Order: sequence, then C-alpha cells, then structure tokens
Amino acid sequence: MNKRGHVLNALLLALGLGVIIEPGLDAATARTTAQITVPIVLGALFPDVDTAFGRHRKTLHSLPVLGVFLAYPIVFGNLQYVWIGVLTHYVLDVVGSRRGIALFHPLSDTEYGMPTGVTTSSKYADLVTVIITAVELAAFWAIHTYVITLDLDVSAATRAAGEAAAGLGF
Repeated sequence: MNKRGHVLNALLLALGLGVIIEPGLDAATARTTAQITVPIVLGALFPDVDTAFGRHRKTLHSLPVLGVFLAYPIVFGNLQYVWIGVLTHYVLDVVGSRRGIALFHPLSDTEYGMPTGVTTSSKYADLVTVIITAVELAAFWAIHTYVITLDLDVSAATRAAGEAAAGLGF
C-alpha cells in the first residue's frame, strides 16, 4: 500500500479503537480517540521510513522491528499505541499489497505476501484498505473483549522496570 492507504487505515483504526476501548459516543470516547490517533498514525507511517535509507519493505518491515515497538511501552512507559500502527502497516502490506514484506529481515530477505493484494496504484486499493481495516477492527475487538484489554495502564510495569534498572545501577 502507499502512504495514503496507510494513513486511511490508521485513521479508521483510531476511530474504531476509540469506540472499542471507550464504548459510546460521548466526551470520553472522543478523548480516547484523540489520545490514540497520533500514535497509531505515526506507527503506521514509520515502517516506510526505510524508503529514505536501507531497503524498502525489508529494513523496517520485519518482526524484530515490531518487537521493539511492542516492548517500548513496557520498558519506557510511552508510545503505547504506536505498535498498533506498525502492526497494521505490516498487515496491510502483506494482505493488501501484491509484493509483501521481508518479515524475517535481516536473517532472510524473502518477502511474504498473500494473493489477496492489489498494486498500490490500483483503483481498488482504497476499497481493499477499508476491508482489511474492518477485519483488523473485528480482531482488535475480539482481543479487547476476550483476551486482554487494549487500554492497558503500563505505568505499573514502567515503575517496576525503572526500579529494576535503578537496582542494577542504571
């Protein structure tokens, strides 16, 4: 997908996740949506920084990079929702694009994709983006409802990590 598709995906995800995390159409929902929109959009755009350096769809489109963004809120206590943007960027490139991404870079440059994708210049690219976003929102709803809440308070984990680091002399 192109940048436009990734931004569309991120904005629709932020709106949907705002309602999933804080159900209703009130000030609390609007506040939650506003709170998560910028981190999700930034996360959705981050992997394409590798167009300026490295190798596109390899350097920053891999599971190790996603792992860094998943760990960041636990270790540092910020960027809680950026990983969602990064993860959904990968999903959009794997499922929505013909080319795929190198999930295991730097160990392997093999690109993984699905036959469901379209070219980034296709007239169907926006439709594919919206369909994939709907599926992602359904998955996030199920995770939030049945597995783990997506509005995690990572402050306790951050304090524990800070205390552990202080105990080690950092």
